Amino acid sequence: MTCEYSPDSSVSGTIPIRVASATENHSIQFHQYHLEDMGRVRVRKFCELEDREIAQSEIGKGYEYAKDQVVAISDAELQDLPLPTAKAIEIQAFVPLESIDPIRIAEGYYLVPDGQVAAKPYKLLRQALGRSSKVAIAKYAWSGRERLGLLRVRDGAIVLHAMRWPDEVRDPAAVDPPNETVSEEEIEQALALIDRMPQDDLEGSEFTDTYTDALAKIIEAKREGKPLPEAPEPEQPGKVLDLMAALNESVQQAKASRGEDADVHEMPKKKTAKKQPAKKATAKKTTKKTTARRSRSA
Repeated sequence: MTCEYSPDSSVSGTIPIRVASATENHSIQFHQYHLEDMGRVRVRKFCELEDREIAQSEIGKGYEYAKDQVVAISDAELQDLPLPTAKAIEIQAFVPLESIDPIRIAEGYYLVPDGQVAAKPYKLLRQALGRSSKVAIAKYAWSGRERLGLLRVRDGAIVLHAMRWPDEVRDPAAVDPPNETVSEEEIEQALALIDRMPQDDLEGSEFTDTYTDALAKIIEAKREGKPLPEAPEPEQPGKVLDLMAALNESVQQAKASRGEDADVHEMPKKKTAKKQPAKKATAKKTTKKTTARRSRSA
């Protein structure tokens, strides 16, 4: 495969590259077993017409354009599609990264220079991308379809991120509760919590996969015939959490831990109704206290 860019007729570049996975899956994988005798349960592939199991070498791709009307498509035909992107990653434009909605960015792959001939143009494109503070938008064919991609620099390597086409992103309006409102006071309380939880990077124990660790402990305990680890009891079982109370408590705890001089947003104070002057009574003088309550919608 090659990476190609051509800003005009006089300047163009072609870089032979290989694609390598940029991520790893460290989650624990399960298989299916027959619980009665722990025999492995496997998925077998049968031909519906011949009613027999067939080998992988007998299986190919096909498209059903009408009921029971199928046209076969071979891998060789997919590789020879009459498209410039069939065997190349074609850069279409360079744009600021912040102009792209993160929801459109998917899995990433390293682009590796393929041979010595690719070393210099690869390095040239990498350094140009790094200095420009922009990312490249490209088109390429993969797994039987043309895709949109994003090229950026990460620690000296060019990364290709698969992207979703605009029509593949659903309208978020359907998930917005239409009849709910929040007050400015509640927003200020939420902002105070955000300001008390800053972080410069995603390093730390709070960003580790504790689910996989807990699952590994269960597997180890069962393997050794030991009691399973006990799950921690929920702090407030069955109680609905008051979000505003939790925000207030978090902010006050953070303020106390850092001292009185900590830069903390003060919690907005509730407005109380003005005290009305007592009415004159003709007989016995009585004073009645009133409590002002403000209605709050979550």
